[in-house]
Amino acid sequence: PLFLAIILALLQRDISSFVLNIVSFGLFFATAKINTMGLANEYEYHTKTLTKAPKRPLKSIAMGLLGVSTLFTSSVAGGESLMMGVFLAMVSMVGYYLYYGLDPRVDKIDNIGDISAQFVIETLAEARAKLSSIETDISFITDVNLYSKLKIATNKGYEIIDTIEEDPKDLRVARKFIIVYIDGIKKVTKSYTGMEEHEITNETKVKLSNLLLDVEKRFDRELERLKKNNQFDLDVNIEVLQEQIKN
Repeated sequence: PLFLAIILALLQRDISSFVLNIVSFGLFFATAKINTMGLANEYEYHTKTLTKAPKRPLKSIAMGLLGVSTLFTSSVAGGESLMMGVFLAMVSMVGYYLYYGLDPRVDKIDNIGDISAQFVIETLAEARAKLSSIETDISFITDVNLYSKLKIATNKGYEIIDTIEEDPKDLRVARKFIIVYIDGIKKVTKSYTGMEEHEITNETKVKLSNLLLDVEKRFDRELERLKKNNQFDLDVNIEVLQEQIKN
């Protein structure tokens, strides 16, 4: 309705109404955008086992801005009395609260044994950031075979991180996974994308392909161990992988 009002005011050359309606429309649009971000934060909060409550109370901000938008639209742009504007603003805010609720405020960071849950959150966030960086790098790889293998490796990396998050009892070894496997893939990918395609020999591509195949198999083994007995043992052959990555 406000968008139509803007058009009508423009057609009638009513500059005052045109400006007021644009401001009203902008306020409601900002409310919708902030609310969308608040709902996204809430969804992320509820889908994670360990996480902090959102830092910014975006839903509360959206609720307040909805009240301001309603008040301005009714009493300033619409010509209603101030009392009516305040009443409608209160109704809109109560309606928002009943429908959407407020932002989560309680951190889901109960300590896990002798390991701080905060440390778990930071470690897994670091791992996800590195995987995201790898995904960015592999988007520049034109070799279909290598691209496919790197994509599989990163997807399995995300799966392992999600599994650790569900039952993070052995973070120390999980951190070893992040340092050795994810850092290793990141370094190899960076080195590859840092070269021109014509500079990379077929022998190098075969070595990298075999390395990624080995990584994929180890990811599968460790993921199976995680799901079967909730233990994450990466000591086996880690030194071998480190040596492969160096070469």
